[in-house]
Amino acid sequence: MASEAFEEIAEDFEFLDEWEDRYRHVIELGKAMAPLDEALKVPATKVHGCVSQVWLISDIRDGHFHFRGDSDAMIVRGLIAILGALYNGLTPDEVLAVDAPAELARLGLDQHLSAQRSNGLRSMVERIRKLAAQAAAA
Repeated sequence: MASEAFEEIAEDFEFLDEWEDRYRHVIELGKAMAPLDEALKVPATKVHGCVSQVWLISDIRDGHFHFRGDSDAMIVRGLIAILGALYNGLTPDEVLAVDAPAELARLGLDQHLSAQRSNGLRSMVERIRKLAAQAAAA
């Protein structure tokens, strides 16, 4: 149930043989993201459970879920970009139906991130699911 944008990332990862190249690609994805306005980096938007500073905000446009985020760590910014590709443009119910661990495992992230980064990624997925659930209930 992955989006076309996420499928493109998965194809890029298949093309890149070495994890170091994949790691660089994740960082490049993060660099390509627009930074979050400093005014949005408040306790209410901060994701807890991440070693790095991470902020996520969301909104619903025409019934579709969209989120943006930022981090003080480039690799984490890249992970936010990957999650954006996975979730942005879906309905809130579709967001809740995504099997994020399975989709992210296709990229090998489950095998190559440190335990702390993996925990942070899970925290970001939980926050996104919470935001989508709130939107679905509204």
